[in-house]
Amino acid sequence: MGPSQVRRRGPIEVFDHHINPWYGTPVIQVHRLTVRFSSGLEALRDVSMSVNEGEFAFVSGRSGAGKSTLLAVICAELAPTDGQVIVAGRNLAVLKRAQVPYLRRSIGRLWQDVRLLPELSVRDNVSLPLEVLGVDAARRKRRVDQVLEMVGMERHANALPQWLSTLEQQRVGIARAVAHEPAILLADEPTGNLDPEGGREIIQMLRDLQSRGLTTIVATRDSNLATSYPERVVLLNKGFLIEDGAPLGPADLPSSREVSRFDAASGSSRQSGGRS
Repeated sequence: MGPSQVRRRGPIEVFDHHINPWYGTPVIQVHRLTVRFSSGLEALRDVSMSVNEGEFAFVSGRSGAGKSTLLAVICAELAPTDGQVIVAGRNLAVLKRAQVPYLRRSIGRLWQDVRLLPELSVRDNVSLPLEVLGVDAARRKRRVDQVLEMVGMERHANALPQWLSTLEQQRVGIARAVAHEPAILLADEPTGNLDPEGGREIIQMLRDLQSRGLTTIVATRDSNLATSYPERVVLLNKGFLIEDGAPLGPADLPSSREVSRFDAASGSSRQSGGRS
């Protein structure tokens, strides 16, 4: 097994980091990424992977595994300590601060807590990214109507977020995330505040978007959710990429004993904790 490969389904402590050889054109390339904070904590260590145009991937792992850190690096919220990250053809290592907004125009974001502005209506929340981009009022209205219908929230366009259920708020969050027609969608624990049925509904909406060509990465600590779909699963543990494949079934997931052995092996080189 060469240095550009990962052992799939094998013992958890025997692996190499890699750039995944998925077919298609890579839109996200991560090579030997390390993120180390000033405290000395390594949130990610030597992570390599790629995500192709139009692909759907779960990034799974326990709290503190490095999932949110990985998404933050991809959208240029965090700078790598070491390694190389290329997103939509832009090398983040040489990306100037003035260029970051242009990169983020190609990325939609979805969070666990949605982050809708409480004083704005559903329509105005979804319209906000388009206003920032300078889209004229007529085009904004057409696009907002389109995405609200897509997520089944057109009847609630004039409602305030506080009037909506948690599931309805997350639907609005999806509409806002894709209103500006991004090439990439990064979803950080989008089902974390939902019951299982609501979570499945949100994931299905994201899969529907991916089927239209939207590259989608969903970070989740819910391994049952990640293995319920025939999608690629990237598994992180304490900042290390330890599995990369699609899909992982329950029998393929590392046992608690294997994870404990990996934790013990990695503990001497990495402090525990960090971003999820």
